[in-house]
Amino acid sequence: MMHADLPDPDQFDGVARLFPLPGLVFFPHTVQALHIFEPRYRQMAADTLATDKFIALVMLGDDWEEKYDHKPTIRPVACLGRVVADQLLPDGRYNLLLRGVSRVRIIEELDTDKLYRAARVEILPDNVPEDVTELMRLRTMLSEKMIPRFKDETVRTQVLALFKGELPLGHLCDVLAFALPMPPQQKQELLETTCVMTRARLLLAGFHGMVGEQLPVTPTPSGRKFPPDFSDN
Repeated sequence: MMHADLPDPDQFDGVARLFPLPGLVFFPHTVQALHIFEPRYRQMAADTLATDKFIALVMLGDDWEEKYDHKPTIRPVACLGRVVADQLLPDGRYNLLLRGVSRVRIIEELDTDKLYRAARVEILPDNVPEDVTELMRLRTMLSEKMIPRFKDETVRTQVLALFKGELPLGHLCDVLAFALPMPPQQKQELLETTCVMTRARLLLAGFHGMVGEQLPVTPTPSGRKFPPDFSDN
């Protein structure tokens, strides 16, 4: 079922269902497919679809393998997304398509009678400096550094269209950070950075590190398609 309406995050009531995942950092202005099969997340999916359709994807801490069945640590900043398409399978599993809406900071986890975790969060808007000249300079630097490194013509054309489009610099950085094969910790740092200029500089540094290490510049981590496949929970 498709959901065309995407509300402003101001309509969000401040309580987010948490979907912790290892190694996946979700960003605003991007889309992630999810395959839901664990009982706790089936319950979360059902509750989400019956109410506001919001889920916050958050990266698990380093101890997640030891505590996965309980409450492993999570990072302090997550991405609030809204379900824009859903499919309930005959055996009770779900396929969801989540569109990133906003960064959120986790204020406190809540005690509930649900199988899944929930938290009170605050919306983190972008901090956009008024220095338009510097914003344009950073956009140009990103374009000049990145576009020539994409060897696949189709991908290069897509990236070029992003830079030539009307996406603000902060949004552009989010899309690129989500798609590029950078380490999850670097992506999390970008997610936690609300200043658009700082985010662009961090992205430049991260991309320079990829190129310096002679990593293949493909639009997703090795072994994943573009757009990404379903992310297992």
